[in-house]
Amino acid sequence: MAMCGSEAQWSPRLGRGGPRPDPQTGKFESRSRLLGRTGGAALLIAALGACERSPSEGGTEVPEAEQQPTDGAVGLARATPAPGSVEEGERRAGPPEPRHVRLDGSSEPLAVNHVSTGPRVYAKNLRVWVHERPDGSSRRLGYLRVGASSPTSESAAGFAGCQGGWYPVEPAGYVCVGRQATLDGTDPVVRAMETFRPRPEEKLPYLYGTVRNPGPVFQRLPGIEELREAEPDVDRRMLEWLDAGGEIGASYAQDVWTWGEPPEDPRGAWTAKLTRGVPDFLQNHGMVPNPHLSPRPPTLVLDRMRPKVGYAILDTFLHEGRRYGLTTHAELVPTDRLRPIRGSDFRGVRIGEDVEFPFAFVRHPEAKFVDASGADAGAATYRDVLRLTGKQKFFGKVLHYEVKDGRYISDRHASRLDPAKKMPGWANAGEKWIDINITKQTLMLYEGTTPVYATLVSTGEAGLASAETTTATRRGIFRIHTKHITATMASNESGEEFELRDVPYVQYFESEGYALHGAYWHDRFGMPKSRGCINLSPEDARRVFHWTDPQVPTGWHGALLPLRGTVVFIHP
Repeated sequence: MAMCGSEAQWSPRLGRGGPRPDPQTGKFESRSRLLGRTGGAALLIAALGACERSPSEGGTEVPEAEQQPTDGAVGLARATPAPGSVEEGERRAGPPEPRHVRLDGSSEPLAVNHVSTGPRVYAKNLRVWVHERPDGSSRRLGYLRVGASSPTSESAAGFAGCQGGWYPVEPAGYVCVGRQATLDGTDPVVRAMETFRPRPEEKLPYLYGTVRNPGPVFQRLPGIEELREAEPDVDRRMLEWLDAGGEIGASYAQDVWTWGEPPEDPRGAWTAKLTRGVPDFLQNHGMVPNPHLSPRPPTLVLDRMRPKVGYAILDTFLHEGRRYGLTTHAELVPTDRLRPIRGSDFRGVRIGEDVEFPFAFVRHPEAKFVDASGADAGAATYRDVLRLTGKQKFFGKVLHYEVKDGRYISDRHASRLDPAKKMPGWANAGEKWIDINITKQTLMLYEGTTPVYATLVSTGEAGLASAETTTATRRGIFRIHTKHITATMASNESGEEFELRDVPYVQYFESEGYALHGAYWHDRFGMPKSRGCINLSPEDARRVFHWTDPQVPTGWHGALLPLRGTVVFIHP
């Protein structure tokens, strides 16, 4: 019962779970008969979703299950291709994509400007699918997001199911030119959105805020009289916001909206009716571009904010004294109605670089040390990394670990990490893999048999209960099959409705939509917190995302790699 929130629902045709590899050989059970007839369409529904449902980012598109051929099964893993086989050769063809973020957090920012000459194909929809062949029935490799582009050819490679023609993109695949993609670099949607790209060098790829005080969502910047008509209480409400203290007022985290740079004083800007930084396409009553397939009404107010919605914002600017954010869905929201989100600063450690075994993470916020007699020896810092001696001792029938300063800490408050005692077959074969311990709330990355990174996570809040009927995380052995730089997650459950736009660094590994992803809305890593998925801190999610396979090619927003992604081993 995956409950993270998602874009699509699970199809019952494949049942629950999926094949499981043998821990020693790394080989997966065969379900080729099932996959050949029903697997591709059904599983891709889960691959593009998460743990529940949310609106489609691509507008009124034909459902994936109706378009995807049966050879494109996503999420059910199989044995790694044998070295030297044709299949292995195909997988290794072409140069590897650059990894923009390393495990130490350093990055190689993507260039915004186009450095290559010649024709390009541009995405003008929130999700523009890249197909394996110039044919709409071929397998989907991933997708581009509005504003992204790729070098392409002078002429189409084919027209099967695409009136405008299929054009190649780098490093592989084809997109259909038409309503969702164009060869015209001066297209208004392209011109407006091409400079607003995710930022891999930041811990969060966009700016984030959650609705604090719902109000109108605009599709152009209002004049002061239009603003007062749309928000009759705006003058009073702005003064209340400017005077308020704490997280509800103008003094809280306004530098979030300027990517950490000192912002203009909100009171001074409102008093002077300051305008600064407005994009060209929004000047002179310009409308935001529409990156959706469905048309928008030509109105000032496009929608109204809803409680419990988290917005992802490309950039902000001042217009007549008020700061507005341009969202990833091409909407304008007043940032004074949002709570700016910094996101947790917690991050894990590189094993062998930052720390050596044995060590432990303090996972409980009220953890305490005891001395050799069992007496109170002071508070431990939540999520601190403790160097251990390797010695253990029981106090009051509770296991404690000895810290190098001679004090002890309970295993109920700290998670000791050690390398796996018996390496699985995929590790001995040299594969990268992820080890997740639900009891300890830890994640460890391995490159073959070598552990390289460790951190705290938040798994399903139901702990070790059944994932069939609760919000517990499903246990087993899986492979990552679909990755999104960001994806929207939502729940329509009565009393638990929410919508979180552009959850960062989402990696699906299970047929029902369980995923690893960044969580910008809480800072309780080390404690069960999620609705079934595995929550990582923003910085950990960023590092892990760029370490795992499939790699998301430069300029793409998502990638699908059935059966061959990084192994994820989840256990009690």
